[in-house]
Amino acid sequence: MSLFLDIGTGAGLSSSTGVRPYLPPLAVGALASADAGIDFDGTDWSFLEKAPFLAAVLALGLIAYGLERSAANRSGANSRRREIQVLSGILGVVFGALLFAGALADGGEPAWIGLVVGPLCALLAWRAVGGLVERARGRLEGGAAALLTLSTDLGAVLLAVVAVFLPPVSFLALIAFVVLLVGARRREGEKYAGLRILR
Repeated sequence: MSLFLDIGTGAGLSSSTGVRPYLPPLAVGALASADAGIDFDGTDWSFLEKAPFLAAVLALGLIAYGLERSAANRSGANSRRREIQVLSGILGVVFGALLFAGALADGGEPAWIGLVVGPLCALLAWRAVGGLVERARGRLEGGAAALLTLSTDLGAVLLAVVAVFLPPVSFLALIAFVVLLVGARRREGEKYAGLRILR
C-alpha cells in the first residue's frame, strides 16, 4: 500500500509539471521544507527543497513568463509561443523526473523508477493539456490570455498539492489526461477527414 501511495504522489507531481513546470516544484519544495506531507531530507533528493534549486526554478519561471508576454505582443507570436511551449515541456519532463524520484525516495522506494516513469507522466500531461491550452490561447488576447495562463498555473499547483495529501487522486488525473489526448486526436482526425471530403 505504501508503494501504491508513493507512486500516486510521484505520478501527480510529475503530471503537474507537465501541465505547467514552474510553480509545482516551488509548492512541493515549500511543503517539503515544512515537512508537510512530504520531506526530501535524508535522501539524495534533498536539494529539491533547498533554496538554490527553488531559486533557479523561480528564475526560469520568471523568464518564461516574460517571454510569453513578449511573444503575445510581437509579430510571429504563434511560432514564438510554440517554441516556449516546447521549452516548458522539456522543463516539465525534467522536473517531473526529479519530483517523482524524490517522492519515491521519501517513501523508501527505489528512486530510479521515478526517473523513468516521471518523464512519461509529465509528457502525457503536457501533450494533453499543453495542446489544449495553446489552442485556446491562440484565440484569446491580452488579459484573457494572461488569465488562462494563471488558471493553468493554479491547476498545476492544485494537482501537486493534492498528489501530496491525496495520492490516489493522481491516478484519476492520469486517466483524465488520456481522455483529453484521445479526444483531441479524434477531433483532429475528423477535421482532416472533413478537409479531404471538401477537396
